[in-house]
Amino acid sequence: MVLNDWRAAHSLPLERVRRELQERVPKDAWVAQRLKRLPSTEAKLRRFRAMKLARMQDIGGCRAVLPTARDALAAAEAYRSRPPVHAIAHIDDYIARPKASGYRGVHLVSRFHASEEDESVYDGMRVEIQLRSRLQHIWATTVETVAIFSGQALKSSVGDAHWLRLFALMGTEIACAETLPTVPETPVETRALQDELATLAHAVDALPRLERYRETLRVLEGHVRNGRAEYFHIVVESVPDGTARVRWNEYAADEREEAVRAFEDVEAATDHFPGTDTVLVRVASVDALRDAYPSYFADTRAFSERLRRVVGMPGQGP
Repeated sequence: MVLNDWRAAHSLPLERVRRELQERVPKDAWVAQRLKRLPSTEAKLRRFRAMKLARMQDIGGCRAVLPTARDALAAAEAYRSRPPVHAIAHIDDYIARPKASGYRGVHLVSRFHASEEDESVYDGMRVEIQLRSRLQHIWATTVETVAIFSGQALKSSVGDAHWLRLFALMGTEIACAETLPTVPETPVETRALQDELATLAHAVDALPRLERYRETLRVLEGHVRNGRAEYFHIVVESVPDGTARVRWNEYAADEREEAVRAFEDVEAATDHFPGTDTVLVRVASVDALRDAYPSYFADTRAFSERLRRVVGMPGQGP
């Protein structure tokens, strides 16, 4: 398969670029690498019809999560002022110019430079480098988590308008904390920001729902890793102590239609039971979340705590 072979060919350039990144950032930075998953690659090619596989910049990607936004910006500046072995072809600074979604970080496109003759076949292959702060990473983790459980492409600004606006506003809240440019078309006055966030958090039941998602991930963790299911149909209910009760059924790949019918039946009933969610999750989606965000339990909790402080809601305990 051409797509799979092209993806696999990025392994060596990715490892070299990641190694150089590791040497350029502080020791307390978290550095990771990944090859873009096949379903994500196929979805991007479908979404952007003019996109050519050979020109896709993020088949191979590595990321450094640094303590502060200033650290991320300093790392980006070091790439500009001290050119790396693998030349930087392009830089998108989403810290200076945040995306409308609320996403913030710096993306660099690196071109692999072969230092050995037997590596010349890889010369010029693109690898994306992402630089972001810890707070920016917490934001991104939570967007990914909500996207998986809601079945919406929130990263692509597709989905429930309330969630999209909440994440845009939280992007500005974090930008204000980092004393850096805010997200376009969001209020920067503290009271206006807090009031709108409070309204949105109530509209989507954000804090209880994030807690239910976290609890679901905790329960599923061992089963996703060790089981053979392809789909999980999950019902998660808030309980009086502020945690969640999780029930689920597992379905094999050839039982997808049965899983969808079960999900739709329960979804229709949950409208009458506040505090209850039902989702149909693919195992591959949870695997992808774990690969991209290994600290997703801590990250989504940190986001919830930050949102809770902003909107002035009481905590729910540890």
